[in-house]
Order: sequence, then C-alpha cells, then structure tokens
Amino acid sequence: MSAIRLLVLGAVKQHGRAHGYQVRHDLEYWGAHEWSNAKPGSIYHALKQMAKQGLLRADEIAPSTAGGPPRVEYEITAEGAEEYFRLLREALSTYDQQTDVLSAAIGFIVDLPRAEAVELLRARLRGLDAWRAEVTEYYTPEGGPGQLGHIGEIMHLWVHSADAGREWTLGLIDRIEGGAYVFAGEGEPFVGVLP
Repeated sequence: MSAIRLLVLGAVKQHGRAHGYQVRHDLEYWGAHEWSNAKPGSIYHALKQMAKQGLLRADEIAPSTAGGPPRVEYEITAEGAEEYFRLLREALSTYDQQTDVLSAAIGFIVDLPRAEAVELLRARLRGLDAWRAEVTEYYTPEGGPGQLGHIGEIMHLWVHSADAGREWTLGLIDRIEGGAYVFAGEGEPFVGVLP
C-alpha cells in the first residue's frame, strides 16, 4: 500500500472540499513530505489519478491567477470514502505495514469509532505476535545474534522490531481506552491542519 493514497483521501475528506495546494499544505504541515512519498508532484498526480478512478470529484472553480491551469477543487466520492476507510483499516490492522503507511493511518485514526480503532490495533498485535513466534522457531533471542553468524542480526532485528511494535501498539491502545483523543461520533474532532 502506498501512503499517498491514504494521505490525499484523508486530507480531502477533512476539508470536505479542497484544492491541491490545500492538500499539499496540510501534508507539509504534518511533515508528511519528510516521512512519506507525499512530495508536491506525487500529491497533484494522486489527486488527478483518483479523480479519474472516481474516488474524488474534480471541479474547476477559477482560472489561475499565475497564468497556469485553472484551480481545481476536489471532493471525496462515496467510492473514495469506501476506499479511504478500507486503506485506513488495513493500515492499522496489518502488523508489517511500512512506517509511512502506519503513520498516515495514525493521523486519521480518529475518523473511526474508538472501539473499532482498538480492535484494529489488537489485530495488529496478533499479527506481531504470530510473526515473532514464527521468527523464534528458528532463532532463540536469548542466545544472541551470533549463534547464526552475521545472518543472526537479521533475526535479531525482526524480533526487536516485533517487540518494539508490540510495546508501542499496547501503549496506544491503553491511551485510547483511557479516553485519549476525540473519535468519530464523540464530539468536535481535533483539527490537525492549518485553517
């Protein structure tokens, strides 16, 4: 999965209606250009592609003041909303998700009901536990990485990654279950973008 689809759909959804510069500005405000493939060209390309795919509706609203193409505003369609929530759920529940995709999903986690977000994160935990168990069938962490030569460092990295991912996910679940953040249906959401 590419983080750009989730980021762009989520940014447009947050605004209700947004032009490319707004989406780009929001994602840069989040620092997404530093930790994902959300560079200006990929953002504009994603907007156009998703409009062609029927995930976004594009409306030309005004001529460019700089002499370029007309300004286009985008709205998420029903199909786009379905794809957005599919990507969001997959990113939160999959144990081996790329960091940029998981980061994008965390940025939009509050679009889900609190209980669903927790269950998706619990699915991620089950995946991490199964992955760790599979790795440790061949590698005993207590024996240290040297038992398999330098290749043992790979197994050591995997076990360490599974343990760190588990610890972080449990902490997030604890915070969510403890009442942190405003989730879907609970009131006015936090707006993590500039006006």
